Amino acid sequence: MIKRLALAFASLTALLVVSNAPAQFPGMSSSKHYAWSDKSLSPDARADMVIKEMTLDEKIQLLHGPGWGVLMSSAPESGPLTRAISVLGFIPGIPRLGVPDLQMTDSNQGVSMAGTKGRYATALPSDEAMAAAWDPALSYEIGTMIGHEVRALGFNMSLGSGINMIREPRNGRTFEYKGEDPLLAGTLAGQELKAEKALHIITDLKHYAVNDQDAGRIVVNSIISKRAMQESDLLAFQIALRDSDAGAFMCSYNRINGIYACENPYTLTDVLKKQFGFRGFVVSDWGGTQSTVAAAKAGLDMEMPGNDSFGAPLKKAVESGEVPMDRLNDMVHRILRTEFDSGIFDDPPQQDAPDVLKGLEVAQKTEEHGIVLLKNSAGQLPLNAGAIKSIAVIGGHADAGVISGGGSSQVSPAGGNAVPPPPEMARNPLAFFLLPVYHRSVPLKGIEAKAPHAAVKFDPGTDPAAAAALAKSSDVAIVFAVQHESEGMDLKTIALPDKQDALIEAVAAANPHTIVVVESGGAVLMPWIDKVAAIVEAWFPGIRGSEAIANVLFGQVNPSGKLPITFPKSEADLPHPTHIDPPKADATHVVPKLPGAPGPVGMMMGIAPPFDANYDEGLKVGYKWYDAEKKPVLFPFGYGLSYTTYAYSGLKVTPGDSTEVSFTVKNTGKRAGSEIAQVYASLPDSAGEPPNRLVGWTKIDLAPGESKQVTVPVTRERLQIFDEASDSWKLVSGQYTLRVGASSRDLPLHQSVSF
Repeated sequence: MIKRLALAFASLTALLVVSNAPAQFPGMSSSKHYAWSDKSLSPDARADMVIKEMTLDEKIQLLHGPGWGVLMSSAPESGPLTRAISVLGFIPGIPRLGVPDLQMTDSNQGVSMAGTKGRYATALPSDEAMAAAWDPALSYEIGTMIGHEVRALGFNMSLGSGINMIREPRNGRTFEYKGEDPLLAGTLAGQELKAEKALHIITDLKHYAVNDQDAGRIVVNSIISKRAMQESDLLAFQIALRDSDAGAFMCSYNRINGIYACENPYTLTDVLKKQFGFRGFVVSDWGGTQSTVAAAKAGLDMEMPGNDSFGAPLKKAVESGEVPMDRLNDMVHRILRTEFDSGIFDDPPQQDAPDVLKGLEVAQKTEEHGIVLLKNSAGQLPLNAGAIKSIAVIGGHADAGVISGGGSSQVSPAGGNAVPPPPEMARNPLAFFLLPVYHRSVPLKGIEAKAPHAAVKFDPGTDPAAAAALAKSSDVAIVFAVQHESEGMDLKTIALPDKQDALIEAVAAANPHTIVVVESGGAVLMPWIDKVAAIVEAWFPGIRGSEAIANVLFGQVNPSGKLPITFPKSEADLPHPTHIDPPKADATHVVPKLPGAPGPVGMMMGIAPPFDANYDEGLKVGYKWYDAEKKPVLFPFGYGLSYTTYAYSGLKVTPGDSTEVSFTVKNTGKRAGSEIAQVYASLPDSAGEPPNRLVGWTKIDLAPGESKQVTVPVTRERLQIFDEASDSWKLVSGQYTLRVGASSRDLPLHQSVSF
């Protein structure tokens, strides 16, 4: 059975590309002039003109991609699929009407799986690293880089960005998301997608919504109140949409309060299309369509990759009147309107070589801005290369590369996986999703380059005693600790795997100058925190991780990153101390079927009997939970150290339609640095909110001794709550306290105002 699954998965992987990209991408443009070629017309008018010329079959064709069965067959020799760059993300266009093919790619951290077609794409650091920079301008730069590479590889639709809230820190896809706060995540995703859209790409927000764990994702039922959903997960999507005008939303696998996300009229129509005013189209997550009539009526516009719910069954439902023709035309209109609005009709991609050097520059800059210095006792960092004679580099395959997150967002490693898995593991049909992939950016080499006169030696860390012996004979010991994450699985625990805690303890006991560099997708537990001199959170560092980490360790870069998530002291402190695991299937359960999915894909989906994930913490997501429950944490949301120090003073709050929060930040140290100053609000008691919510921030560059007065605008919407009774947002009357400081738990300035 396993052998058959392995062969099937190999076939699936091989068929990600059904043909080599030609000099000009077919199906992308037409030299013929149509009435709707007139760019002075609105996207809506142009879409309506096309629809009038379409047959029913042509309309249906735009609503579903190739079925899973296509992936298991040999590549077709003719027909629309020969135009597909990846059949996993392809909608055939209508050449006679000049309607382009939709060529889709995952792109959270760069164009995924480009290596399967012999092409290069830049592997960026993880989304948590991007979020840790707290830098909208950098997010726009990241989006510009991704957009150029998406186009260069022939794609015209980007399947990112992901902004699910981190309600469950053991979620295997934490690294794909932008933290636990909706304002931070929505703002950064919005700027990233705004940049991509400016390059004439259809952009997408996912996974909509409350898709906050991956284990059993196709059967889990997310139970949550409307208010909690509106003020957390949905708010992040709303902010991102407002800032980016994204063309698509990807609905998720899970149920929401008993109804599948891809056939949920509340989230798809009432909220997304009416409340948010979304004019684009809703596409299902791959294999996430569970019905025809219910999904179409609820607001789903396109199914992928083609369970055939929107193929022949939809045509039959339209002909019988179960799905009104007006609704079918609305589905088609939304897709065509988005194609015109995004610019893919008028400015299709042209084959080009990615700008590799620019990609490397952005990747390194992102990692340097996203690295978070968590501990630095007695000024252990930055290291003085001239004074150090010997350095022990230990563990984490630091002699080979840096780890990355797995699954559909995996960017193909240039030159192949730097740490190939054992052959028996590589043959596992789920290897692509579950086995760690390392990019060939070697921390050992980066450290050697910064300390050319020091003896730098490596130990793999597999034997704590041997590692401790090397550490004891060295001036400094740098331990690289890794925790792999991937789509298709959740972590059993956020503790470091493979006895790395024992390794760190042994090294720290042998050398008081022990530095730990953590490469992880999210929070990790640190039982050794009091025994090491310094801790650096490097996330999944990307293709230039080695250079960025070395620059921070040796002080060429002064770290400025701040945590976009809380690091808890213990899993006992989580809202759900025990992970909500899917139940095992038995004879008493009817296991939901993922229609047509081949074995490995079905396995990856985590098929199990339906079960509930009750998010009874409600509004208390991330730092709001720890604040409300008065729980101590390892490191709070918004936390991050620097090689200099900052002082806050002079708070002045001027209320209004947009409240102005002004204050002064001074660099009180001896090094230039950048401080991310954060503004939080405490609402009146009658609002029933957690103690604090993030309402704004600004990043300030300061020379040694320099002071700057800054103003952070706080719009009224950031102070509102969602009222379920009126199904609307409102500002509660009463006293509001604005707080300013360096993290969610370091807020020295505060002033109260009334609304």
